[in-house]
Amino acid sequence: MKNLRLLLCGLPLVLTGCTTLSNVHWSAAAPWNWFGSTPEVTENGLGDITAETPLKEEAIADALGSDYRLRSGMKTQGGAVVRYFEALKDDNLAVVVNGENGTVSRIDVLDKAITTDSGVEIGTPFGDLYDKAYGACKQALDDDSEGVECQAPGSHHVSYVFTGEWRGPEGLMPADDTLKKWTLHKIIWRR
Repeated sequence: MKNLRLLLCGLPLVLTGCTTLSNVHWSAAAPWNWFGSTPEVTENGLGDITAETPLKEEAIADALGSDYRLRSGMKTQGGAVVRYFEALKDDNLAVVVNGENGTVSRIDVLDKAITTDSGVEIGTPFGDLYDKAYGACKQALDDDSEGVECQAPGSHHVSYVFTGEWRGPEGLMPADDTLKKWTLHKIIWRR
């Protein structure tokens, strides 16, 4: 009976929470997160991060899990100010989540532990996925302008950015023989 009274007295405190625990992401306590499963890039997004995911820190942190620490920022893109989140793993940039109209629109994956659902991972050679660049690849833009971006085989939403050594003219893509030595630097998912 004494234990029941203590439980009844302590239950409101537990249910209302405590300010020191307000930053805990309780979804990390779910059994499916106990063993630190790494999300995969699919046609729908990165793990539980999809086009329907709100561009809010808590939603992204919950979807990524406790292996990542988030920081937010703002940048100009096409003349508009957009918000983004960077996920750090062991103080290294692992994932960048961008959004439009309040939901996720683009995910850049740099984490070597994250693969696509077909098993493609950072570091995969260009030649393992493509025979030639024609029809699948183009010069990458913005932050990736030194690379080549290729549409993932059979995908409408996933693309790969390959980088490597090349001493050709700026703005031109390397020849296929050169690209075969390049490796996957970034996996991109777009809505």
